[in-house]
Amino acid sequence: MSKPLRGGCLCGRVQYEVSGPFDRFHLCHCSQCRRSTGSAHAANLFTAPDRLRWLAGEDLVQRFTPDEPDMISKCFCRHCGSLVPYTSLKSGRLIVPAGSLADDPGRAPDDNIFWRDRAPWYDAGLVAPHVAQEPGE
Repeated sequence: MSKPLRGGCLCGRVQYEVSGPFDRFHLCHCSQCRRSTGSAHAANLFTAPDRLRWLAGEDLVQRFTPDEPDMISKCFCRHCGSLVPYTSLKSGRLIVPAGSLADDPGRAPDDNIFWRDRAPWYDAGLVAPHVAQEPGE
């Protein structure tokens, strides 16, 4: 096993480490992932659930499970709302939001899934100007 990667939420109250290797790294463009993250796509790494170790704030982790059986779950910090790792109820795999990692996962995404469902503005965003910091108003 590789050296554990550290991650956590925005407020820092939830901290974890996860050991690789990761089985998959998907950028998911489905409408559920877009609504769940509030962004163009989810960026999730997949591995075995026993590779996660909570370092702090596990008691602050809240799970949202929709009533509809085909909808995705998510876990987040109750204080700041940041997404944190969780075990999928469907697959039993650990899902690690890549953006919650403080360390480089050491692999590039495998694919863009549900590509046909991508946000209508996504392609334009890829060719928009790249700016090093927040632009002035």
